[in-house]
Amino acid sequence: MAMTMQVNIVSAEQEIYSGTVTQVFAPAEMGEVGVMPRHAPMLSTLKAGVVRVISQEGEEQTFFVSGGILEIQPHVVTILSDTALRAADIDESAALEAKARAEAAMKDKASDMDYAKAKSELIEAVAQIEALKKLRKKK
Repeated sequence: MAMTMQVNIVSAEQEIYSGTVTQVFAPAEMGEVGVMPRHAPMLSTLKAGVVRVISQEGEEQTFFVSGGILEIQPHVVTILSDTALRAADIDESAALEAKARAEAAMKDKASDMDYAKAKSELIEAVAQIEALKKLRKKK
């Protein structure tokens, strides 16, 4: 039997996923991080992107996170994010619309604050679209 660890993915509103897995992949600020049981303890910020978990049976599940915090302990991985969704729950048309709005807002910036907010929204929308693309490739 393969070694396992507990993974918890939590958004501001609810727990998105909790389960026993063999591997986790997350978009840390310094690049994608792969985690297996007995990984050294680590704390990192996350950027918007895709989190993948591999179950004991070898099934992969994909989630979108808008950023957040990744905490790794030898047998527990916790991901805390403002927004976290199962990749299958992402609304593609809403993500495309948000991307278009953010791009338009970046062109018509009235202040640096507006530009920063639009850039943040653009990054999140692009990450959601990328999560959908990865999900489609798996099928």
